[in-house]
Amino acid sequence: MLAELRGPATALGVDVAVTGGALAAEGPGLVVSDVDSTLITAEVIELLAEHAGTRDQVAAVTERAMRGELDFAASLRERVATLAGLDAAVLSDVREAVELTAGARELVAAVHAAGGTFGVVSGGFAEIVEPLAAGLGVEHVVANRLEVSGGRLTGRTVGPVVDRDAKEHHLRRWAAADGVPLERVVAIGDGANDLAMLGAAGLGVAFCAKPVVVEQADAALGFPRLDAVLGLLGR
Repeated sequence: MLAELRGPATALGVDVAVTGGALAAEGPGLVVSDVDSTLITAEVIELLAEHAGTRDQVAAVTERAMRGELDFAASLRERVATLAGLDAAVLSDVREAVELTAGARELVAAVHAAGGTFGVVSGGFAEIVEPLAAGLGVEHVVANRLEVSGGRLTGRTVGPVVDRDAKEHHLRRWAAADGVPLERVVAIGDGANDLAMLGAAGLGVAFCAKPVVVEQADAALGFPRLDAVLGLLGR
């Protein structure tokens, strides 16, 4: 259970929330985080689009999708299409350019130290997310995958799109697999694509998020350190 004190706290620019029940008593059994602009500081598709010369175009679509103004799957197709013909070798350059959000490594370590598990679910790309998650020791990972043919990106993805509904589905699946009740699940995200999983979790945290997410999440953090989430849990 969570009660958020939005009135005076919001007016003063202070993030305040009070947790209770199993989450407060036992701590989180599972934490699930979005990746782009949450676990990492950038939007990977924009880093890729920089190489394709389409960054401004892609960034404008990303912004509208994260505000909830566009269907995510359709917006993803539109943005990925601008990458057609790009040499797949740029994926290595983008992996090198990605930076973890301050406090991300500390948050994952704290969850593990308390006996919990960690998952990342991303509307971004497995080619970037999977090595990143492996380096952090993250147990659960799902992301979109880019189609490559002849060493070049085709401008399409492979398999089902990781959209709003998919994020919630994987959160519930991982919780069941780990034997963690939803009351002890924490979800963290910044865009409209994260709203369903934030709603399904015992505590949904909007992290430096778009207004539509701040309005609907259980708690909102405007401070750009991911381990500040621990403060909401009394940890």
